[in-house]
Amino acid sequence: MKKFLITLILLDFLAVFVLPNIVLAQTTGGAVPSTCNISRTIKIMTGTCPTGAVSIEENGMCCLLNTLYNITDWIFLVLVALAGIFVIIGAMTLLTASGDPTKVASGRNYILYAMIGLLVAFLAKAVPNIVKMIMGAG
Repeated sequence: MKKFLITLILLDFLAVFVLPNIVLAQTTGGAVPSTCNISRTIKIMTGTCPTGAVSIEENGMCCLLNTLYNITDWIFLVLVALAGIFVIIGAMTLLTASGDPTKVASGRNYILYAMIGLLVAFLAKAVPNIVKMIMGAG
């Protein structure tokens, strides 16, 4: 269980801190972009963020929140898919256990890990709202 939790923490770290920098370096050749493309409606205290290509200097908070929403959407999809795979593996292990206590425990652990993964996935969906509260935008 500890290995699974460490793996989830490392995946979250990778998705939140490393991937945006890699994408930025590849799309702009290392230069800081002056615009971002907002693809969703984001409500903040001052109103609603504009959609489409906007200036980062004028709409930095909107660009940050849009990026966080995109990252957490991907984290959510990956973790839900992994949780589904873990539930299937756990169910198959339980079905083929034939009363073997170690296999039954292993199957239950797979399903437990799937539930923990779903919990982390739902927490990932809450990250943009937490950032909005911390930064005073929502």
